[in-house]
Amino acid sequence: MTGTPELLLVVGAGPKAIAVAAKAKVMRDLGLPAPHVRVVESHAVGANWQSIGGWTDGRHRLGTGPEKDIGFPYRSTVTGRTPHSDLNAEISRRMQNYSWMSFLVEHQTYAEWIDRGRPNPHHHVWARYLQWVATRIDLDVTIGTVRSISADDEQWSLQITTADGGSTEVVGDALMITGPGSSDTALLDDEHVLSVAAFWDRVSRRDLPVASRAAVIGGGETAGSALDELARHEVMSISVISPGATIYTRGESYFENAMFSDPTGWAAISPQERRDVIRRTDRGVFSVSVQENLLGDSRIHHLQGRVVAARRVGEQIAVTLHNEGRTPQTLTFDLVVDATGGQPLWFLDLFSDDAADLLELTLGWPPTLDRIESAIGHDLAVTGLTPKLFLPNLAGFAQGPGFPNLSSLGELSNRVLRITERQGRGARAAALSEER
Repeated sequence: MTGTPELLLVVGAGPKAIAVAAKAKVMRDLGLPAPHVRVVESHAVGANWQSIGGWTDGRHRLGTGPEKDIGFPYRSTVTGRTPHSDLNAEISRRMQNYSWMSFLVEHQTYAEWIDRGRPNPHHHVWARYLQWVATRIDLDVTIGTVRSISADDEQWSLQITTADGGSTEVVGDALMITGPGSSDTALLDDEHVLSVAAFWDRVSRRDLPVASRAAVIGGGETAGSALDELARHEVMSISVISPGATIYTRGESYFENAMFSDPTGWAAISPQERRDVIRRTDRGVFSVSVQENLLGDSRIHHLQGRVVAARRVGEQIAVTLHNEGRTPQTLTFDLVVDATGGQPLWFLDLFSDDAADLLELTLGWPPTLDRIESAIGHDLAVTGLTPKLFLPNLAGFAQGPGFPNLSSLGELSNRVLRITERQGRGARAAALSEER
């Protein structure tokens, strides 16, 4: 490959960024066309799996098995139908150098992990794994906070405030946005209502407010971890508030998992069936391990409803729940944790007018969640938008339920890095030219 490789900017140094950067390195090592990956991260590699990221204290266990690491399912298809198609197997083999198993072997803990029944690692250990991969691939990462995102017809530009308070700009030919956004928002500005970040900060400082009646709002893994932590404290009752009729456990059968690992047939499923699969297996569900921890705790109860209002009443927080066809219900709590998760379109607040205009010209106005989700193409980018904008966190509906989470990171990198036939011919021609 000759010349300067295309530059792919990634916001967030989490598993998705690491997966793409690692496979891009493997491809370049084999002489294949692949972008250079430059990552911008506010805190550190794997920050959202550590206390500094505001989404956990690092001591709770990963909801997904660690075997589903940055290369899983180890079925490379990046070369497509190009002259390089015979290299797919070699790409998969080399990706195993960055696997969870290789991480354990290097740290001489593989046998212990097997003998203990292959437990899901604690969040901080998963962060260490990501950092280990980042070091091995010499990840190009800028530590700083993205303040604005602008674009023209050819490139993306990120304005960044660096860790030392300075400012810098990075420019690239394509952009991938990952992560859930901020964890420091709550439904009410009150000391008895904690955002996810505030909750884990108080937990880490052993300063969680004393409460007899607590509530956790949310039915997903973020709420599950908060609930698991609250159950370790002296609280008389803990209510889980979510719209579902009950607390669902993440589907872990072969048939459900296969949809995450291999989304080949996803497009043949009707839109309503896709929504049902995602709702039943990914959004608004607890992992099996969290459910098992909570089953025997009689203090924990479920309340169905969407929170439509919250206010301070004396020393308590009054929360109003809405259910279709029922009279609104108001309940009071000493402590409320707003664990509804991140905002899926958080990055739009960073878009400059020119970037927003490009998106709106492609999708129509306004760029709603449904419009963006429906516009995600096979490559996990917004169809028709130039320059490329990859949004794997929003690709579940259009492309498969595994892309927004940790279930198919290897397939995610396949989609983002896939070589087109035209690129393949160009690379082979360049290689022949070099040989001459």
